[in-house]
Amino acid sequence: MTAASGNAGDQGRRMRPCPICSKLSTQADYPFCSDRCAKIDLHRWMVEGYSIPTVETDDVDDEAEGGEDR
Repeated sequence: MTAASGNAGDQGRRMRPCPICSKLSTQADYPFCSDRCAKIDLHRWMVEGYSIPTVETDDVDDEAEGGEDR
């Protein structure tokens, strides 16, 4: 193994843009560029900032169950 291939193996991951601020990520805080951006992302998860909107259909289910059984 050459020195160049050994160094490439140490890095392991490609540098990608930070999902928070778009700076290049670092090895220490991957996939973020810094500990600050990692904490911002964690906070967004904790306050449920990342969610998928849904359409509630409880009314349809209640009518189907109540109309046939009663």
